[in-house]
Amino acid sequence: MKAFLDKDFLLQTETAQSLFHSHAKHMPIIDYHCHLPVDQIAADHQFKNLTEIWLYGDHYKWRAMRTNGIDEKYCTGDADDYEKFLRYAETVPYTLRNPLYHWTHLELQRYFGIDTLLNGESARKIYEQCNEQLQHNKMSARNILRNMNVKVVCTTDDPADSLEHHAKLRKDGFEIKVLPTFRADKSMAVDDPEAYNTYLVKLEKASDIHISSYQDLLDALRKRHAFFAEAGCKLSDHGIDNFYAEEYQEQDIRSYFDQVRGGKALDGSAILKLKSAILYELALMDHEKGWTQQFHVGAMRNNNSRMLRQIGSDTGFDSIGDYRIGTPMSRFFDRLDTTDQLAKTIIYNLNPRDNYLVGTMIGNFNDGSTPGKMQMGSGWWFLDQKEAMEMQMNALSNLGLLSRFVGMLTDSRSFLSYPRHEYFRRILCNLLGNDVENGELPKDMELLGHTVENICYHNARHFFAFE
Repeated sequence: MKAFLDKDFLLQTETAQSLFHSHAKHMPIIDYHCHLPVDQIAADHQFKNLTEIWLYGDHYKWRAMRTNGIDEKYCTGDADDYEKFLRYAETVPYTLRNPLYHWTHLELQRYFGIDTLLNGESARKIYEQCNEQLQHNKMSARNILRNMNVKVVCTTDDPADSLEHHAKLRKDGFEIKVLPTFRADKSMAVDDPEAYNTYLVKLEKASDIHISSYQDLLDALRKRHAFFAEAGCKLSDHGIDNFYAEEYQEQDIRSYFDQVRGGKALDGSAILKLKSAILYELALMDHEKGWTQQFHVGAMRNNNSRMLRQIGSDTGFDSIGDYRIGTPMSRFFDRLDTTDQLAKTIIYNLNPRDNYLVGTMIGNFNDGSTPGKMQMGSGWWFLDQKEAMEMQMNALSNLGLLSRFVGMLTDSRSFLSYPRHEYFRRILCNLLGNDVENGELPKDMELLGHTVENICYHNARHFFAFE
């Protein structure tokens, strides 16, 4: 019987063990999509305790705690930090077979050298041990990135953001690239005219363009897009329920925008057409700059309206949607490809039902210009766990080229999430190792090792031109 979380955790064969320890383990990390607070990196923030760095903003843990019967005050409420940590510690034994059980203990091991299982009885000692270490300079925000061998971090930023913290990092000469990502979701959020117009005031201020027409909106977005490019941005990102690819007339789009700008609510058809127009224009900007566009598709967000009103969005009340994404996705990419204006693209599907759909769709629009130009993104959100990662890599292998895959990301707000890259790498090596042991792949360790190193690091470095 193997010990829990030993050096060969998740590695079931000798080939897998060799691939991980000789090729994957020491590869640097490119975290090309995350939600780390860049102000904390700029300030080289020192975390006051384990709760702050581990539980603040972590809706994965909040969902588990709520499911375990823990009151909201210990999740997002006003309980003190140790009480919140204790309630999570008491929840951990109940997370058996949930990826949180693995992540929790991997993070305790990798960051703090703690092998003790976390539960209610061990909570106090572990909390004190971690808090003591967090006071050392080695656990500051920047040093955590250094210690985890991170080379590039791409944060998630709104077009109206000042990027002042990115500027400070460049001025400081911080050796790890911390680059912004252009996340323009709010520029398309025309469903709620009041909130949308409030946002446009911010965009006006950031762009120094008065937005009274649809063309003004595009001018403001284009100006901010250029500003992001000057700050080193190489990626955009869109968190959408589905692809917006309705047919529309330009004069109608101008009219729809005028109505929203005047505070009038649009009907469903007009909303989709206006979103389609804006998304298309953003894609053109990405192509012009040579960026990579990312699409996170399929989340059904804010299902609990009571909790949305009480504590806001991004707090753990989202789920997988069952949208029919194939037709609009094809229409969207085809329109861009027809004029040779389709940028490098990564599609992250949240419903595993769509793995084979996305796996075949990317093959439709690869054009030989860039290896792996169209990418099937790594397991995301509810799918960044062992079973779903294997499903994603199997689909990509069967339908495309796993060898050109740009690999894993954290998609996290926590500085303690970097073992997710290790988790992915172990699963990748085990997948290949099992194929070798079953006689489905040759035991060519040079070829396999090269493939693993590329997926873990080099593919992303070349794909995004992070030189």
